[in-house]
Amino acid sequence: MQNTDEIWRLVDERKDAFIALSDRVWEMPELAYAEFRSAAEHKAALEAHGFRITEKLAGIPTALMGEAGEEGPVIAILGEYDALPGLSQAAGVAERRPLPGDGAGHGCGHNLLGAGAMLAATAVKDYLEKNGIKGRVRYYGCPAEEGGAAKAFMVREGAFKDVDIAISWHPAPFAAVNEPNSLANTRIDFSFTGRASHAAAAPHLGRSALDAVELMNVGVNYMREHMPSEARIHYAYLDAGGIAPNVVQGSAKVRYLIRASDLPMLTGLVARVRKIADGAALMTETTVSTQVVSAVSNLLGNSPLERAMQNNIERLGPPPFDDADRALAAEFQKTLSDEDIASAFRRMGVPVRKGVPLADEVIPLEAKGVAMVGSTDVGDVSWVVPTVQARGATYAIGTPGHSWQLTAQGQSPLAHKGMVHAAKIMAGVAVDALSDPALIQQARADLKQRTDAVPYVCPLPDDLTPPIKMASV
Repeated sequence: MQNTDEIWRLVDERKDAFIALSDRVWEMPELAYAEFRSAAEHKAALEAHGFRITEKLAGIPTALMGEAGEEGPVIAILGEYDALPGLSQAAGVAERRPLPGDGAGHGCGHNLLGAGAMLAATAVKDYLEKNGIKGRVRYYGCPAEEGGAAKAFMVREGAFKDVDIAISWHPAPFAAVNEPNSLANTRIDFSFTGRASHAAAAPHLGRSALDAVELMNVGVNYMREHMPSEARIHYAYLDAGGIAPNVVQGSAKVRYLIRASDLPMLTGLVARVRKIADGAALMTETTVSTQVVSAVSNLLGNSPLERAMQNNIERLGPPPFDDADRALAAEFQKTLSDEDIASAFRRMGVPVRKGVPLADEVIPLEAKGVAMVGSTDVGDVSWVVPTVQARGATYAIGTPGHSWQLTAQGQSPLAHKGMVHAAKIMAGVAVDALSDPALIQQARADLKQRTDAVPYVCPLPDDLTPPIKMASV
């Protein structure tokens, strides 16, 4: 579009403030639903740039939205700012060096994600004002992407009901349109209750809840051979029943994360896992109760928006990394295996190249990578609003997601450059949509075609409220 260069200049004019925002959030890593300081930083930035602010979306204390502009189409740009446990790390240091504190760290780059998304939204706000264009841009501050499904709750409560298109991004090793593949998932706690007793003097009187959990895990492991290959099941003990081996454990709790390529497949797998839990309780003469913690849908693509995003990436080219950036990335690559690095190239569907520490190419839209799929609550947004995501090149090729190496690179100049580059991509797509009503119409038609046969059904139980206290579980 002819106005794209102007929007990119507006991004550059604002970038320093949002690089600083990203760095501040990096320094205060907070887990899902506990991002109070990070949300406050985002609110202050929205206020400073003249957005109208709505807080506590869907009843979530750390969810907020800033809006600018009047009438016209509504363009949503989605940001996140939650961190992960156990990934604290000194900035810029290519060896494991956790910082003092609670052990949390931005090992998925959400400090960059939120700040970069708001940078794009602010540039679009400036563009609307300078050109007298009717339209609204919104920045959505979305907490708890890491397992909390906040966007699914926000969708269920209608936070996106009047949005025309949604745009987001995620830190990555390459600049590309995000391939719209993700797994629907649900997290369920299984609580077993038995009968405690003396394990030596009266074992016959006890009924072990821990045995029930272990039998459930064995049953699910046997099920793995007989489920779709793209599905995934993980579990973690929340309560193993205590630390005394001479006590038959009267209670135990395990959390299951069940993933599938779509919601119908997920529903079937969940039913099978529940049957296994019931069987484990029957075998041990215990009882089992369940509590859904969260659930998200799989991502839907949107071809018109993906083509518009690819056009912006191709015009921009790769991020402007310099020799110092490449030298730092090379130091981090030394901490990785050859398989880590090769896997990153294969995931993008491009040939493996040795000696390339940072992205120096634009990934073609038609490139299809090897499926290595996770989950995201952006999936639920994509079922109700035409949605597109970018990958922003912000770390050394091969860096695993959810790793200390990713945390360590989160304040580096190379991460900042990748964040600004991603903001330009998102802002460019927003301007394309505001300048060409046909793009929005085509995006809506694409979504309708994808959902006509299988309409959206929120995967969250109707009575489930956001698990605000999950960070302390």
